[in-house]
Amino acid sequence: MGERPYTLLSCGVSLDGYLDSAEVDRLRLSNDADFDRVDGVRASCDAILVGAATVRNDNPRLLVRSAQRRDARLARGTRPSPIKVTVTRQADLDPCAQFFVVGESEKIVYCASSALDKATERLAAVATVVDAGEPVAMRWVGEDLWRRGVRRLMVEGGSSIHTQFLTDGLADELNLVVAPFFVGDSRAHRFVGDGDFPWHSGRRAPLAEVRQIDDVVLLRYALSERFATN
Repeated sequence: MGERPYTLLSCGVSLDGYLDSAEVDRLRLSNDADFDRVDGVRASCDAILVGAATVRNDNPRLLVRSAQRRDARLARGTRPSPIKVTVTRQADLDPCAQFFVVGESEKIVYCASSALDKATERLAAVATVVDAGEPVAMRWVGEDLWRRGVRRLMVEGGSSIHTQFLTDGLADELNLVVAPFFVGDSRAHRFVGDGDFPWHSGRRAPLAEVRQIDDVVLLRYALSERFATN
């Protein structure tokens, strides 16, 4: 197996484990202080990865917000915000989405082989389109990002993406923020779906840090032996 970046999964959930609600408007799970913490984590990474569903549903910008942090990245010889990465099976992505049109960062779309022609036609003008095989394997994506110079990767969801990274044993660290309320609607998406996870009742994930951030709590889990050195 080839080298892959240090991979940090970042996620916010309700008390009952949901990423969002079933409503159209995006659910605000965290608070301003934690958003600033996340901004600092983004600034420390070379790339941020989200699934195509997150691009469609949340229309994220995926930029470093702090001017000071952007300046610090420029001083290190990197762009103000990390590379934006998404993964898609069907290439149902809008080239006018904020993921593609906002910011100076490089954009990379990993798509299934069967969707390569469609992805190239739609997105080649706004992103680098990469044939990632059928089906797309997250380990291969990580190895390809390593070859492109990515040494620290932040994964921001959604549920399917988190599930794949965790079940494939590709996560080195999990930052899980818990919001102080319930969603209570099974139509909404949970943090992960069904899968064969390496962490279970017989093998508990090491809890490295617990931090209160105003009205939310951050739980940091060390998911590989690489955690201590990053």
